[in-house]
Amino acid sequence: MSILRRLLALVFVLPFLAASAWAQDYRVRSGDVLQIEVLEDATLNRSAIVLPDGQISLPLVGSVPAAGRSLAQVQEELTARLAPNFAAPPTVFVTLSALAERVPATAATIRTIDIYVLGAANTPGKVDVKPGATLLQALAQAGGLSPFAAKKRVQLRRVDKSGTEQVYKFDLDAIERGEAGGGATRLQSGDVIVIPQRKLFE
Repeated sequence: MSILRRLLALVFVLPFLAASAWAQDYRVRSGDVLQIEVLEDATLNRSAIVLPDGQISLPLVGSVPAAGRSLAQVQEELTARLAPNFAAPPTVFVTLSALAERVPATAATIRTIDIYVLGAANTPGKVDVKPGATLLQALAQAGGLSPFAAKKRVQLRRVDKSGTEQVYKFDLDAIERGEAGGGATRLQSGDVIVIPQRKLFE
């Protein structure tokens, strides 16, 4: 299927999914993009990507767990958390804007690259990802970050062709807030993602 046909399919299929019973039963996954609308305050309207740790972030609310929950459950929690900021409970709508990339059933026939995740991930170890996978996608496949992760000090270690190790540092807190890039960094075979544990007062 061409890219154009895929885009056309999304244009027609996603609105239907959002209104269907399937969407009501759908469980949110890391990498999904949720569309959030607050009728009483349009400045809160936004698209929110579900981060590898399964959370989304919204002003006045902070981080809210989304992965593994239904759209209705996410909507109910956002409404409850926003309520103290309004005279009456606000009207909040949460819909599915884009699906995270799913691994097809024939994944065994698709070439993958080996990425290694060390430290405070929920499932550290070797992670097989598709060529072109990003940092955030690899972290999602590793089960996201543990509660003890130092999210501001994540490292990507890569050995270049000369055998020299390059270390790239990422602040996932800033990436989550949309204040920094880096989450879409493309990974290469053999990359090592190091997630330090938080220090005592970090």
